[in-house]
Amino acid sequence: MTGDQGRRALVVRGGWEGHVPVEATELFIPFLEKNGFEVVRADSPAPYADSAFMADVDLIVQCYTMGTIEPEEVRGLDAAIRAGTGMAGWHGGIADSFRSTSDYLHLIGGQFACHPGKDPAEWREGAEENYFVPYTVNILPEAASHPITEGIADFDLVTEQYWVLTDEYVDVLATTTQKVRPWDPWHREVTSPAIWTRRWGSGKVFVATPGHNLEVLRNDSVRTVIERGMLWASR
Repeated sequence: MTGDQGRRALVVRGGWEGHVPVEATELFIPFLEKNGFEVVRADSPAPYADSAFMADVDLIVQCYTMGTIEPEEVRGLDAAIRAGTGMAGWHGGIADSFRSTSDYLHLIGGQFACHPGKDPAEWREGAEENYFVPYTVNILPEAASHPITEGIADFDLVTEQYWVLTDEYVDVLATTTQKVRPWDPWHREVTSPAIWTRRWGSGKVFVATPGHNLEVLRNDSVRTVIERGMLWASR
């Protein structure tokens, strides 16, 4: 291995191209290298099935929206994290991956359900901006001293606001609340985790739901949270 601290990061990227998986992960690779990681890139989850390789991976950074994962790959991913490999990701690259594989969803602890959009009267046919809405990421008071969110105040974004389905085993650091608008079918506000962690065996998982495009990832608060989250999750 190389790097000042001898750590290895596996960057798995691909799936739906709308989340610019190559460009998005390349944004963070210099940070990983600066922090002593040898970075290995992969365009599929195939490396997860290689137990000998995964034993030497300290951090997985995954940006792979939708797509599929083979049974031996998800078993390998689960085994690696149980053994101490960390996993980190953002937006659909981790919270909307491999929708048809329940074992993966169980491992991550949250799954994208929808991103409610603007007033349909304002929609333009086929425009991704139809789903760009203003919202706030609220840092929980108990997360004020967490190494991922320490010193970060609530922040506002105009992008996709993820409504996620989660379980009570996630450790929530920040939330976002979906309002009730006149055109929505729900009748009360819905608060979803926006940043969470999850302990799995000896490993740690970090998820941030903001990150639809490079503009969002370059937001100071989003970028800081992701960078800290990667370091926190690493073995």
